[in-house]
Amino acid sequence: MWRRRRATVAAGRLPVLDLDLVLVLVVILVPVLLQAPAAVESSERFLRSAGPDSSSLKIVGSILFPVRVYVKLNQNSPRILCVTNRLRNSELIDPVSQWRGPSGNILSENSSVKISPTGTLILRHFTADQSGVYTCSLVYKLTAEEPAKKLTMKYFIYAYSDPNYYYEFSVQYHAAPCNSIYNISFEKTLLQLLSKLVAELSCEVTLIKSDCHHVKMQRAGLQNEIFFTFSVASLDKGKSSTPCQQSTCDTSERLSKARILIENFFMHQAQITRKSSEPLPEIYYIEGTLQMVWIDRCYPGYGMNPVSHPDCPDCCVVCGPGSYNPSDGTHCLPCNNSFIYGAKKCPQL
Repeated sequence: MWRRRRATVAAGRLPVLDLDLVLVLVVILVPVLLQAPAAVESSERFLRSAGPDSSSLKIVGSILFPVRVYVKLNQNSPRILCVTNRLRNSELIDPVSQWRGPSGNILSENSSVKISPTGTLILRHFTADQSGVYTCSLVYKLTAEEPAKKLTMKYFIYAYSDPNYYYEFSVQYHAAPCNSIYNISFEKTLLQLLSKLVAELSCEVTLIKSDCHHVKMQRAGLQNEIFFTFSVASLDKGKSSTPCQQSTCDTSERLSKARILIENFFMHQAQITRKSSEPLPEIYYIEGTLQMVWIDRCYPGYGMNPVSHPDCPDCCVVCGPGSYNPSDGTHCLPCNNSFIYGAKKCPQL
């Protein structure tokens, strides 16, 4: 029955509505529509800014809980309003707003801070040391006769960056005797070939470890095999100890292309070995042993923590007071002697 009714409307044969029913609907719906609030941006308790246009985004405060804001490193923050969602569309008489930064100082406009006449805050070229608790106080009246009211809103503003990710590959080769110099020569040649393969993508290949082992085969007895583990990382991130400062970093795309090239490289080796009518060389790739793992890591002073930052679980968020990250690990480590954001070492008292 429902499908037939939909087909009738779609074909343009609209049913005739009773005029009294139309009038009843108008009487009921018009007052509701007139009282409905205008559409506004989301007033969720967090917001991530991820690009140059993030200043066009808006976020409002709350007197019930601090609002979390995540600002991508070296980008502008969203427009942070000194008003609650309830008051946002109200007419405020003689509103006066004042912002205080993480150190408690009153904020004023400079190269990194912009405050509009209505109290909207934008933090420019956001850095780790700008992270912290920001407080805005708003004094206002709803009518000229009533006394002034004051609201205080807190914002937890954190710098974050994308993970400095890389691929880790492992592969096995049938090898010469483990103490043979031919294995060492082959290792150098293999790394040179792989490095040349991804060089145009501004990626680098780094050998993590190379171990030769005796492997007992069911029908072939003991065989010598080399177990290679190497990483493929972006040159611009792998050579730098600070996050990428460009508005857009194509690291993910380049790494993806590098992965495909390396997979094809070993696939081609397997095809040659399979099709060759000649005896196998002493050192050759063992088909099916190529394994790959995608690894996330954060820059020093940043870390991932989906428990502390559930709104930004895949972000490398700046380490807060009481924590630090000394290397390119994934998590911030506890440190009772750290009192700053972005700590890279734990001070010893």
